[in-house]
Formats: sequence, structure tokens, C-alpha cells
Amino acid sequence: MFRFFENLIDPYCDYPETDRPPTKLWPFMRDYAQPFKKVFWATGLISVVVAAVEIGLISYMGRVVDILSGSPQEVWATHGTELILMAVFILFLRPVIQLIDVMLLNNTILPNFGTLIRWRAHKHVLRQSVGWFENDFAGRIANRIMQTPPAAGEVVFQVFDAITFALAYMLGAALLLWAADARLLLPLLIWFVLYAALIRWTVVRVGPASQAASDARSTVTGRVVDSYSNIHSVKMFAHHDRELDYAKSAIEETRTTFQAEMRIFTIMDGALVMLNGLLIVGVVGWGIALWMQGLASVGVVAAATTLTLRLNSMTGWIMWALTSFFRQLGVVSEGMQTIAQPIDLVDDKTCKPLHLTKGKITFDNLSHHYGRGSGGLDQLNLTIHPGEKVGLIGRSGAGKSTLVKLLLRFYDTENGRILIDGQDISTVTQDSLRQNIGMVQQDSSLLHRSVRDNLLYGRPDAEEQEMIAAARKAHAHDFILDLEDPQGRTGYDAHVGERGVKLSGGQRQRVTLARVILKNAPILLLDEATSALDSEVEAAIQETLYGMMEGKTVIAIAHRLSTIAQMDRILVLDQGKIVEEGTHEALLAQSGLYAQFWARQSGGFLNVEAAE
Repeated sequence: MFRFFENLIDPYCDYPETDRPPTKLWPFMRDYAQPFKKVFWATGLISVVVAAVEIGLISYMGRVVDILSGSPQEVWATHGTELILMAVFILFLRPVIQLIDVMLLNNTILPNFGTLIRWRAHKHVLRQSVGWFENDFAGRIANRIMQTPPAAGEVVFQVFDAITFALAYMLGAALLLWAADARLLLPLLIWFVLYAALIRWTVVRVGPASQAASDARSTVTGRVVDSYSNIHSVKMFAHHDRELDYAKSAIEETRTTFQAEMRIFTIMDGALVMLNGLLIVGVVGWGIALWMQGLASVGVVAAATTLTLRLNSMTGWIMWALTSFFRQLGVVSEGMQTIAQPIDLVDDKTCKPLHLTKGKITFDNLSHHYGRGSGGLDQLNLTIHPGEKVGLIGRSGAGKSTLVKLLLRFYDTENGRILIDGQDISTVTQDSLRQNIGMVQQDSSLLHRSVRDNLLYGRPDAEEQEMIAAARKAHAHDFILDLEDPQGRTGYDAHVGERGVKLSGGQRQRVTLARVILKNAPILLLDEATSALDSEVEAAIQETLYGMMEGKTVIAIAHRLSTIAQMDRILVLDQGKIVEEGTHEALLAQSGLYAQFWARQSGGFLNVEAAE
């Protein structure tokens, strides 16, 4: 039975993906709720039936009070069958109705609605560009991905568990009092108007207050995760107290916004107690007055009293449900700032997979300044021939990394274009482009998974022996066999920690090298590929790197000039332009920037300050 309700909705079902999701709250919720439409209708109907049963039972209890005025024998003879049937209904049929209502909410909607939102939101965010991620805290993004789905689920839950039920219950209560004596409606209507005014006062304030509190919580998460992710820097610079102050300001803001939110609820509770007192005195007192005048039976007074006390106990729950509803809407609104942002770096519908035949790369009048008007690249023209190995050097900010990022299409170019074998990379799919490029970065971070998982990230379908062979070529196999994590996993099954922190810098770089060797892409990008290696290991790996470059088009960035001295051509970038190019020997003969860098380097590193 549980499985039936749990499987009514598949949260991973196919859906039309969009690059620009709705940015308004209700269209956003409606878009995610499409697979649940039939379930929502059924749940709403059952909620109305449950409310009707509750009102019917209260009404029937009033009837029981009236029919008990006779002798026991007469009551049983006249109403015995009716009482037995009602008992059967209460014992058997009513629980079935309630159970269906509860299972639709707890087993169909709550688990699947949150899962659907989390899955689709994560899928959408993963499609965002690298630049998009660079403009926000990873912790805040993750926090919004995690807190928005349960908040949206709570919104839907309150719609059916409280709001639909409450509206049906209020309508049923009005009909019950009308049927007993229309005058009993007057205190109920007066109370309802005041109650509605209190609800309006509360929800108008609780929505913005909740969104502010949610945003403050996300800021705390972002700052705390930022400190934890950079714990080595925190410890190295002895900035423990500084990080505490940085977090404390955000934590205090969270406390302040939460206090403001709680003040609203305190005022609401005080006003609600006064309103409920008015309801009890008004309806019960009027009922007693009607009974004293002979205009109402004891059963009517009993039913009205029961209904009033039931409403008294419900109003606090309904108010909390409504405020929870709008508070969670505030959380969803805050989460939408991340998960409803449009994706700007997209494949056009006409994009086709990259058809790489030779590996010729052309940079045609390329300019990119990250929207600042300066920095980056400025009208760069460059052709890299198939199989050519090109080294890039230059001061920090000269445009080397920008060139690589644009080639990988982490950003769209502001001006100019990049072609691979005559195909503009903006007209090919991003996945096919990056599948044909292997890259070893200076920041050799790894996934918090096993060594095997990290290596196979380069080529998931690789055989075990191919993976081990790649590790051997990168001189990583021996140290991998010696690894053991706290859970007792060893060798290639050992987990490397977040961003690979359980490995040394040199070990991480060797694993990333092995991953690229395994990928065996026809275009190779090396960004300080051996910067974390000691001289002995670097010398051993250099031979592997040169062997790896055979038959590939290579772009290598390095400050350690000895690593690129054997390149076919070396380019010197300065202020976004190519100012020198040629072989190592030719550039030394020019006595220009490259010759200065070479003369002033220490231990093979580029002495930037001296060159400037």
C-alpha cells in the first residue's frame, strides 16, 4: 500500500527543460507542480470530504444529545440501527478516508515534490557557466538548493492539510449554525472578519521577514563554508579570530532577522487569544440565550458549543499553518534567486557536435575584457597548426588564462571568434568541444570520491588496466597503492577528501595528469601542469608529458620557463596582446621580454617583479 502511494509520481520524469525558468513565485511553483496536477485535485477533494465528515460528526453529536432525552428502551428501539450504522462509519469508513488523505500528503506529495524540485534545480544549476559560479558562494548556492525543496513541499502540504481543510470546515460550520438558528451566524461572521484581518496583517509582514531571515541564513552558510573550504589559509595566517568575527556579523544578522520574524508571531498569538474569547462567548452565550427563550434545543447548544471549542483549538493551528505557508514561500522566493536564474551560456538549437579532424586552432581578432573594458585579451590573432606545441608566458593578468577559458568556452567571447578545424566553437555543442580537450590545471582539485572515480572521470568507460597504465605514466601508481582513508579503504578505492585535501599538492597533480592521460583528447591544455611537483618527480614526468603531446595540438602556460623551452613556438603575452613569438633560441636572440624573463628567473621560475 505504501509503495502504491509512493510511486504515484516519478520525480525524475522527463520534462521540457528551459534556459529561462519562471522568475515569478506562482508561475515558478506551477511549473514544478505540473506532474502533480491530478494528485493535487484528488488531495484537495479528500481534504474537503474530511472536513465535511468532521462537521457532520459534530452535528450528529448534537442530535445524539437530543435523542437521548427519551427512555433508554425507547431510544434503542427507535434509533438503535442508526447508532450502529454511525458506529460502523466512525470505526471503519472514516479511518479509510483519513488514511487516504494522510497517505496522499505524507507518502505521495511530500517526498516526491521536494525530490523533484531538488533534482531539477540541481540539474539547472549544473548547466550554469563557470563565470556564474565564480560570482557566488558555493555554500550559499548549495544551501538554497537544499532548503528550497522542503520549503516548497511545506507550502503544498499546508495548502491541503490546513488551508483547504480550514476553508471547507469554516463553510461547514456556517451551514451547521445556519441550520440550527441563523442568528448564531452573526457572532461567527463578526469573528471571521476580525480573524481574516489578523491573518492579513500577519502574512503581509511574515513573508518579507521570512525572506530576510532565509537570506541571512544563506549568508551564514556561505561564510562558514568559505572558512572551512579555506581552512589551510585560516590556520596558516592565524586568522581564527578574524574568521569568527566575519561569521559573527552574519550570525548576528540571522538572529536579528529571526527576532523580527518572531515578534510578528507573538503579536499574532496575543490577538488570537482575544478573538477566540470573543467567538466562544458570542456563539455559546447566544446559544444559551436562545435555549432560555425556548428557541433552541439542548442538542443545538451542545453542537454549537462543540463547534466553537473545536474552532478555538483549530484557529491557532490554522494561523500557524498560514504563517508557515507564507514563511516557506519567503524561503522559496529567496531560493529562486539562485535556482531560477537564466542560463546565458547555452548551445544554440543549430549547434552540432564538434567534428575534429586535425586539431587546427584559430583565434580571430579575439577580445574579451570580462565586461570591464580593460584587462583580458585585446584583438588577439593567432593560428596554432595541427600537432603544434605552443607555450604561453607573460605577467599575471596578461591574458593567458583568459585565452584558455575562452577556448573551453567557459565564457562567450565579447568580440572575435575561435575556430577549431574551421568550426566556430560557438556553433558546436559545449560537451563535444570539451570532450576533445584535455586540461591539467595549476589548481589540481579533485572530487571527494575514490582515486578510481577521479581517474575514470577522464574516461568513464576505460578498463581497469588502462586506468592503472595512465597512473603509472603519471608516476602515481606507487603512492596510490599506499593510500588508506579513515574508513579503511585502500589503494584506488581510498577517498581523497574534499578537493583532494588528503593528498599532497604533488600527488593531486599527478592524479590529474593521469586523468588527462587516460582521457587522451586530441587537444591538450597545460596550465602550470608541473608547478606542484618537486624537481626529481618533474624530471621523470617531463618525458611522459612530451610523449603525451605527440600528435596533439598543445597549449602550455608556464612560469617555469624550462618546461616550455622545447615547445615548437613560444608566445609572450602582455596586456592582452602577443608582443613576441618564436622558438626559445629565437626569442633569446631578440633580447626582449622573454630574454629578460629567462635571465632573471630563479630556479626556473618567472621573476615577475624583476621583469616589470
